[in-house]
Amino acid sequence: MPGLLLGPLLRYVDETQATVWVETDSACEVEVLGRSEPTFCVGGHHFALVAIEGLEPGSETPYEVRLDGERVWPESASAFPPSAIRTIDPEGELKIAWGSCRVTMPHDPPYNLSKDESDEGRGNDALRTYALRMLDQDPSEWPELLFMIGDQVYADEDAPLTREFIRERRSIEEPPGLEVADFEEYTQLYRESWSEPVVRWLLSTVGTAMLFDDHDVHDDWNISIDWLEEMRAQPWWDSRITGALVSYWVYQHLGNLAPERLRERGILQEVRKRDDALEMLIEWAREADWGSEGRRWSYARDLGGVALVFMDSREGRVLGEKPRRMFDDEEWEWITERVRGDCDHLVVADTLPVLLPPALHDLEAWNEAVCDGAWGPQAAKAGEKVRRELDLEHWGAFQHSFRQLMDLIGDVGAGRCGEAPASIVMLGGDIHHAYLAEVAFRRSEGVRSPVWQAVCSPYRNPLDGRERAVARFGSTRAAELIGKGLARSAGVPDADVRWRLVQPPTFDNQIGTLSFEGRSAHLRLERATPGENPRLETSLERRLA
Repeated sequence: MPGLLLGPLLRYVDETQATVWVETDSACEVEVLGRSEPTFCVGGHHFALVAIEGLEPGSETPYEVRLDGERVWPESASAFPPSAIRTIDPEGELKIAWGSCRVTMPHDPPYNLSKDESDEGRGNDALRTYALRMLDQDPSEWPELLFMIGDQVYADEDAPLTREFIRERRSIEEPPGLEVADFEEYTQLYRESWSEPVVRWLLSTVGTAMLFDDHDVHDDWNISIDWLEEMRAQPWWDSRITGALVSYWVYQHLGNLAPERLRERGILQEVRKRDDALEMLIEWAREADWGSEGRRWSYARDLGGVALVFMDSREGRVLGEKPRRMFDDEEWEWITERVRGDCDHLVVADTLPVLLPPALHDLEAWNEAVCDGAWGPQAAKAGEKVRRELDLEHWGAFQHSFRQLMDLIGDVGAGRCGEAPASIVMLGGDIHHAYLAEVAFRRSEGVRSPVWQAVCSPYRNPLDGRERAVARFGSTRAAELIGKGLARSAGVPDADVRWRLVQPPTFDNQIGTLSFEGRSAHLRLERATPGENPRLETSLERRLA
């Protein structure tokens, strides 16, 4: 009898349709709510994505998973509430939980202690803590969607069960050592990351949207052309990058797309035709990595009055020419068609904050100008080293793309791309602290929509004391003056937009929640307390519209 290895994950959800993803231990027929799909095979592993269409808007439909007709979910001894598909009510409240950066570690002592209490401590997983609270809530209080925007898995850090698997499989004396090497090892990493019972239940009953960031592949992934050329020269890199992209497609990206978008792209249909599609997907991934088709990873959704745009600012970068850019021209055109008005609220999600604290933004802008020769050729070489050493890889370090996007946001907020929304919210993660920034454009721009940058990170990977001190200083007025002076010394023009943090940043494991209802919007950031009996404490609450 076939068994369920991972999942079910409730993935795409809108007003009338949803998809459910599973991994099984053998080939079989997967059935959910009377719809069935045969599994497809990648590298000897078996997966299915079942599309359920024709649901009622605003409905709640409990579901079971059957493999070859036998029920495997919910598990017979499960004490969790039934997994259910809750479709979006276009006239009701839309609640979205989000965050990023979740290392895979056990949840028992000493791992659930703070870093100050134990060298191995990572605190309590904010995502798991959120799920524990849901168990005591009425389902009406649950989020409709969960955004996991970057570093769902760490290919180069922690994950003790995956590291044990690696030791048993190959020598760790040769690169990449204990880091994930290929698709097979990624399958173990995803299984370890998503199998914890409480998190597994959460992912089965809240629709999820996902984006990858550097640690899903490798620290500093695509930070510069120098980095990229150095990595491509390593004999182990091809297996790593193709394994990363194939596993991302299978485990994360498939569920981001509506059933009709999957049919349009056609890749899943080709995979289903193969006895084992691994080699086909490796070639496809290699072509995607070496080419400029970053748009294959960006996607968008419209849910009631909320327009959601998810941008891939990692794989689609243009690094080998000036100006270096987050996106090629084709993908930027795609973005401009979807970042628009004529909606109640616009949410633009990226793994990286578009607006870092101003001092850090100016530091990155200065470094990019130096790398481009503002201080001469010798300084340019040193600047590239500094870029990599300090992880200067965010939007501030891609000034061309930054100005493009902020001009576009300004046009939307001024009503030049349709009716101005009641709010524009940019979501980000990556930087292992959280804050809300209020954005102001020049009066001459005529921007009417309130514009915000909301950042929430990490789910579970807190900064140590030294790193927190540096981040705190980066949010001070003194640091802002230093950063502005550096940027101007390298000839960086002032931006046409200003932003300020509404309160000091927070650093613990944390999760954010956005709520939209009609033309109103509300934000809450919550931190997970360390130790036994984890709970969430509110660190910031703000009405955005």
